Amino acid sequence: MAADVTEVEHKYSPAESAALPQLAALPGVGRVGEAAIEELDAVYFDTEELALAAQRITLRRRTGGQDAGWHLKLPLAAEGRREITEPLGSDQGPVPERLRQLVQVHARSHGLVPVARLKTRRNSIPLYSPQGTVLASFSDDRVEAQTFLTPAERSRWREWEIELVDGTRQLLADADDVLAADGVPVAALPSKLARALGSNIPVSPAAVPDPRRHGPASDVLLLYLAQQVQALKEHDPGVRTDEPDAVHQLRVAARRLRSALASFRKLMDATTPRFLRAELQWLAGAVGEARDTEVMRARLKDLMSAEPAELLMGPVAQQIEENLGATYRQAHAAGLAALDSDRYFRLLDSLDALIAGPPLTDAASRDARRTIGLLVLAERKRLKKAVRAAISATGTAPEDAALHEVRKCAKRLRYAAEAAAPIFSKQATSLAQTAEGIQEILGDLQDSVVTRETLRLLAAQTAAGGGNAFSYGRLHALEQQRGEEARASFYRAWRKSRPEPLHWN
Repeated sequence: MAADVTEVEHKYSPAESAALPQLAALPGVGRVGEAAIEELDAVYFDTEELALAAQRITLRRRTGGQDAGWHLKLPLAAEGRREITEPLGSDQGPVPERLRQLVQVHARSHGLVPVARLKTRRNSIPLYSPQGTVLASFSDDRVEAQTFLTPAERSRWREWEIELVDGTRQLLADADDVLAADGVPVAALPSKLARALGSNIPVSPAAVPDPRRHGPASDVLLLYLAQQVQALKEHDPGVRTDEPDAVHQLRVAARRLRSALASFRKLMDATTPRFLRAELQWLAGAVGEARDTEVMRARLKDLMSAEPAELLMGPVAQQIEENLGATYRQAHAAGLAALDSDRYFRLLDSLDALIAGPPLTDAASRDARRTIGLLVLAERKRLKKAVRAAISATGTAPEDAALHEVRKCAKRLRYAAEAAAPIFSKQATSLAQTAEGIQEILGDLQDSVVTRETLRLLAAQTAAGGGNAFSYGRLHALEQQRGEEARASFYRAWRKSRPEPLHWN
């Protein structure tokens, strides 16, 4: 049976001849249980380039012991790892589909192949509290490792592990101190696989520097881009496994990246950002249609639930569900196909390359506060110009299109202000919040415009088939009213609270 747990453990590197520690002396440990011997045999899978190992991810098929099966371990932001397991299956079976989906954003178009085999003789000892609760499990491991890389390597070592069960992290901290006093250090590497790979272990990408107020402007941009690339990768598995809100979050990351590349384009050579913006637009569109359909379904469901039953003439709810359900299924399938395409994998490669070696211009080396401040100010001016155009179009057919442009400008200002937050602090945060408020109001208006068009088409189809289109007309009128309320709300908000400019002097 599949499982998903958080694993928290510390590993240690004792000498081959070291005696077992006095486990009963650990603070909080009431007694030490009986030891059990296990023979474990694990084959580890990765790409030939070790893309998973570079992200501190391990994927293995292990036999022997109480938890035989497939194990995927993903590092967490806090201490510990997320461990997902799947049943063992046949000896020659492929990587389970769910686990493959969870690492596809890193493996991309490369296959998952065996890269190492580790045989472990484990002496496992439970640690109990005075009340009888299992706090942790101590393991004394004798490991023999063989890699299937070029050049192949063999190694053997001894390792201790303490893995929490119902104990607290304080137990691990106390164990660190006790074992250090006995001359046993914490292991230098995070996993057995990392140690087995030896000289083949890939180097993790260098961290992006934190921006400084008077440091180079490029640091502001690169930190924001790196954060959004990371967010995109984190939400990719959720889209593949249909987790709630994953599509929305992945699309937001893509839009933030695209927006930042536009707002701060003067800091980079034009060719790369132009290409990436086009590809990010494709990605957001490919995965986003299913999300838009879900929003519309929820919106229409709310409208219909508020209507008296006698005003919903004919199978309106059924027709809407059938129409939008079919649209959602097609869009969802198209989104998944996009995530498995070479085009998407090349986009990920290009984003990684951008962070590792950005094509910076001379402007990127200038003072961050002034340079970034001016670029954010340009987005604010762009928004004000769009608002003036919308006001000029008030009461005419182009007004909705003009307000949609205002929404897009507000979104760009919001994301630019978010990027500037590390060096402008509350100023930038406040500006981003004001722009977000405008974006949300006008997002409601845009949803209304799109929903009304869907209702119009459904009404036309119903009428053409000899059905009663009355209810669609009524729902359309209610949506129009909601749109008018959103439009009026925007103009009130603009008069009351306009985005304030950043100040850097």
